[in-house]
Amino acid sequence: MQMQLPIFPQTTKLINSNVGLFERDDFVYYLHNGSPIYCHEKNDLNSYRYIIANLVVTGLCSPIDLARDLGVSNRNMQRYAKTLREKGTDWFFNKEEKRGDAHKLTDEMLGEAQKLISKFYSVCDVAKLLGVTEGAIRYHIKKGAIKKKWKL
Repeated sequence: MQMQLPIFPQTTKLINSNVGLFERDDFVYYLHNGSPIYCHEKNDLNSYRYIIANLVVTGLCSPIDLARDLGVSNRNMQRYAKTLREKGTDWFFNKEEKRGDAHKLTDEMLGEAQKLISKFYSVCDVAKLLGVTEGAIRYHIKKGAIKKKWKL
């Protein structure tokens, strides 16, 4: 078998002796021994995370090498690899957006919370009775969805 020399373009940032990356026309290209193996748009975080995880899982790069050369946390590199191993490829591209769900209560629950607060139940008690977090009730009080009445 003939040995292949790693030949990289001049603008390549080497991660280790076999893997490098470079950016051109808003795309990031990942190279193995000078041959392209992955490519993604510069702002595509899901593809970036998947590719980083794949490089770690396949053993082409170590998380420490990637973290050092990309200027990000080593822990993030390990987390991406663990997620790929446990949840697979689909998780990176088909995950549900869950931000903001923690504070959502149904209209019925908001009405019930308002009744309990009006009867001077504590926020902690209301949360326990409704089976939600205390933080969710406090969030809606702060937002004004639930009016807190004060004893005079």
